[in-house]
Amino acid sequence: MNDRTALVTGANKGIGKHIARLLAAEGLTVYVGSRDGELGQRAVEEIGAGARLLVLDVTDPDGIAQAASQVDRLDVLVNNAGISPTLAPPADTSVEEFRRTYETNVFGVVAVTNAFLPALRRSPHPRIVNISSGTASLTWSTNPNPQFTPGNGGAAAYRSSKTALNALTVLYSQTLAEAGFKVNALAPGTRATNLNPLAAATGNDPTEAAQAAVHLALLPDDAPTGGFFSWDGTPVPW
Repeated sequence: MNDRTALVTGANKGIGKHIARLLAAEGLTVYVGSRDGELGQRAVEEIGAGARLLVLDVTDPDGIAQAASQVDRLDVLVNNAGISPTLAPPADTSVEEFRRTYETNVFGVVAVTNAFLPALRRSPHPRIVNISSGTASLTWSTNPNPQFTPGNGGAAAYRSSKTALNALTVLYSQTLAEAGFKVNALAPGTRATNLNPLAAATGNDPTEAAQAAVHLALLPDDAPTGGFFSWDGTPVPW
C-alpha cells in the first residue's frame, strides 16, 4: 500500500471494476464509485485490500458534491461511467435518448471532474483518464481502421457523446497542464460488458482495456497529455 488514491466511476462492474482491481493491486487506495451502494460494496469486497466504497451517481449534482466532500486528496480520476441505451442511427434516436446519454457520458464527466479538481490539485502527480471509444473518432468513422467497419451511423447518441468527451479531454489537458495534470482518453475496444448487446456478445476480455487505463493513470511526469490512445497503446486519430 502507498499513499496514492484513485477514484473510478462506474466501478461496480465491467471495465471499471477491473480498473479498480488493478489499481488496488498497484497499492493505491481506490474509491469504487457506484450509484448503487449494495452493488458497490459487493465489488469492494471482491476487489479486497485497498478498495473503498464511494456512492456516486454521476448524474446527481448533490450526490457528487457529497462524495467529493469525503475525499481530501486524489491522485487519479478515471471517468469510466457510461451508458449506451440505443444502437440506432441519429434519425431513429429520440432527443430524449440523446439527452440521457449525454447526461452520463458528457455532463457527468464535467460534473465529477470539476467537483474533484480541488482534491486532484493536492496531488503532486494528478492524472485523469477518460474512457472513450474508438467509434468516437471521426477519422476512423470515415476511413479504414483497425477496430470496426467505417461508414455505419449506428449508436449515434453514444458515439457522438464520446466524441464530445474527446473534445473535453483536449480542453482539460490544455487548461490543467501547468498544474502538472496528465489528461488522456482511452479507446478500450469492444469488450464483453453489459454496455449494450453488441459489447456483451463479443467475448473480448475487459482486463486488456483495464490494463491500458491503469497505464494512463500512472503515467510519469514526462508522458504526454491531451492524447487519445487505443487499448494496445497506439494513438487513435481524433
